Amino acid sequence: MNKAQLEILKSEITADPLSRGYSGMTDAQISDDLNTTYRERNLNRLDASTVFNAIDKGEYNGLSDANKVMIWNILHLGEINPFGLEATIFIDIFGAGSETITDLAAIRKIPQSRASELGLPVVCEGFVIDAKSI
Repeated sequence: MNKAQLEILKSEITADPLSRGYSGMTDAQISDDLNTTYRERNLNRLDASTVFNAIDKGEYNGLSDANKVMIWNILHLGEINPFGLEATIFIDIFGAGSETITDLAAIRKIPQSRASELGLPVVCEGFVIDAKSI
């Protein structure tokens, strides 16, 4: 871990912005906590095939021809912004509580650790010790 990364780690441990309780943890517990996958990151893009395969077949078959054309037009963009206008149109077409929208909502975020969220590699106990010493 380089000096800039150690500074980020030190700041995280000292400021504890998510109130994880680092001050009451051992160095090993801090590293374990930072490496635990409990955070999520929004994806900026999804490829059309991933989106298409998340569409419930029964719901798709129940769409009007005009809505099917709209879906195909969006999919032909190649990459879809899962938080953009495309998402709004999908919600309008399938309905907010539909299986398709539930499935699409699930794939537009990926789990990550706090360390990853901070742009750090896997944090070992030694890195915590080093960060605290600077």
